Amino acid sequence: MGEWVGVAIALVSSSLGGTAAAITRYLAGNTDPITLAILRWGIGFLCVLPAAVLLKAKWPQRRDWPAVAALGFCFFGVFFVLYNIAISYTTAARASLALATLPLHTMVVGALLGIEPLTVRKSLGVGIAVLGVIAALASGLSTAPPGAWRGELIMTGAVLCMAFYNVWSRPFMQRSSALGFLTVGMGTGAAALILVGSMTGSVAALSHFTPPQWIAGLYLGIAGGALAFILWVKALERATPTRVANTMTVNPVAAALLATQLVGEPITPNLVLGLVAVFGGIWVATSEIK
Repeated sequence: MGEWVGVAIALVSSSLGGTAAAITRYLAGNTDPITLAILRWGIGFLCVLPAAVLLKAKWPQRRDWPAVAALGFCFFGVFFVLYNIAISYTTAARASLALATLPLHTMVVGALLGIEPLTVRKSLGVGIAVLGVIAALASGLSTAPPGAWRGELIMTGAVLCMAFYNVWSRPFMQRSSALGFLTVGMGTGAAALILVGSMTGSVAALSHFTPPQWIAGLYLGIAGGALAFILWVKALERATPTRVANTMTVNPVAAALLATQLVGEPITPNLVLGLVAVFGGIWVATSEIK
């Protein structure tokens, strides 16, 4: 039951992440990647920190702080700047499909580090999901924006950061708490982004935001930042990294549905067929009989 609860929590988190991709695509036309990351994690941290204090979250041990901060910088800083750059080149749905290769990255990283052994059923489920992603992207090239492959390639490379975060984060959470671990990592990433943004003018760009942009930005920080990642680390406490990562394949569904309303992105047949394979992969990988 613990594994299934973790998978269910991760599904909700991934759905929120998908809507955040559509919001990012909506804002990307007039905003640089660092400003978007500051908006998401600055607001997210302002929500997560009070929650951690009020709920008396157990903070990481002193010896773990350098590693937790490094993971936070790699994920909330480096990964999400690359994520925002990727979405500026392609559609929210296609970028999210590239992001859905996360289960494959997590499975390989976990196996290489000896943290999570591979099984035939788990490998088969992840393989089905990833093949669905590849089929959807390849068959939809004719309707993709010019140069979309750049965004999808950047996203695929960036996913490696998240795979290491997924695999390495669980031991630190077990020695502290999911919320304490998340707060330190997100705070480190947000601080690094604000520092860089102050030197590059990205922070100043926030003063030119219109009310609709601020509404979108608040959703990005609260739902796509704080809530989505509180749920994500809670899922990692309860389920294996590969099973949690495999729920990322629902991300394109939420991204595509919201992007059709915000920026007029079409939902193509190849996307639907790819997602059918993706859901099949989720079921196979998460229903392994012990």
